[in-house]
Amino acid sequence: MRRRDFIVGIAGSAAAWPWTAHAQQSAKVPRIGFLRLGPASSNAPRAKALRVGLRDLGYAEGKNIVFEFRWAQTDEQLSAFAAELVRMNVDIIFATSSTEVGVVQQLTQTIPIVFATHADPIGVGHVASLSRPGGNATGLSNLLPEVSAKALEVLKEVVPAATRFGVFYTPTAPSYVPLLQVADAVGAKLQVAIHKVPVQSVDDFDAAFGMMARERVDGVLVHGAALTAAHSGRLAELTLKHRFPTMFINRDNVEAGGLLSYGADLLDLTRRAAVYIDKILKGAKPADLPVEQATKFELVINNRTAKAIGLTIPESFLLRADEVIE
Repeated sequence: MRRRDFIVGIAGSAAAWPWTAHAQQSAKVPRIGFLRLGPASSNAPRAKALRVGLRDLGYAEGKNIVFEFRWAQTDEQLSAFAAELVRMNVDIIFATSSTEVGVVQQLTQTIPIVFATHADPIGVGHVASLSRPGGNATGLSNLLPEVSAKALEVLKEVVPAATRFGVFYTPTAPSYVPLLQVADAVGAKLQVAIHKVPVQSVDDFDAAFGMMARERVDGVLVHGAALTAAHSGRLAELTLKHRFPTMFINRDNVEAGGLLSYGADLLDLTRRAAVYIDKILKGAKPADLPVEQATKFELVINNRTAKAIGLTIPESFLLRADEVIE
């Protein structure tokens, strides 16, 4: 090679280096808005599960993906945080349950929404069908109506003489409608009267339990909603105070001191949601990605709580549980 050509080549390469570096630095790193009602502490396992799912697909936080976490303490703050993520024009909003999805869909029909533990996406109108969601939202369902029916049947097994159950629900979560429909149907089947008690915030919990005590309910089913998941400790305290056999949908409530839970493995669903995020970032449209349903369910019993409220759970029933907390 002639010396002049060599020098020109070096000069050309040197000139290209800043442009190459600039192109690498300006490469867009996808931003995922993570929107959830409840404190970061109670949602840490969900965040970890999603991170694990994305890591398994080759994503490294801070390198080729970034999270914008928003932890809302009230419904008003949830709406404000949703609006903030929409203004930021994040690439995807991870809105795990029907509560968050409903808020986000009121604000945008273009930013993709991925959910992981949606109670009933067709029933509350967030997707057109499981096979063809048709809008900007898709993900996984925890089958709350079906799970709640089974949960009531299990609660009746634990309290066979029960004639009245309380259903503690959150009307700000869209899934309350199918929940109450199921409760009425199963209550009639089990010949158990259903007493419905709505709560808007944690400040309503004490009065709600007091109302159920006055109604002399024999057991309580707690709506599997973002609000009840966020305040599992307070619900456990009230369960013990009123000595109610209480059935939850989320195992976190039982780990916090509740009596029973029957429901989908929510961490498994959250981890699986990473696949949807990956596909959308690679060009797929939420409208074309079928909604998947839960495949793993678990019965968890807190036998320590059972003893504290004076309830003896038969050994044969304990053997059916996926986990017994002693």
